[in-house]
Amino acid sequence: MKEFIEFIAKHLVDSPEDVVVEETITEDKKFTLSLKVKQEDVGKVIGKQGKTAQAMRTLLTAVAAKEGKRALLEIID
Repeated sequence: MKEFIEFIAKHLVDSPEDVVVEETITEDKKFTLSLKVKQEDVGKVIGKQGKTAQAMRTLLTAVAAKEGKRALLEIID
């Protein structure tokens, strides 16, 4: 899942080398992925009215469900 979000984010931004995805597991077995990009690339990852971010979250939910897990995507400013 981490590699999947990293792949998508690197293809959206101008500085793919600055994309960092950190994965943590909460106490209720939920995966939280934190996406960090350069400040000038945050808008590209979020998209107009948050539609790109929402699409990434939808895809992540689908991939996680296929593996029998739950996942959450956070975009860090």
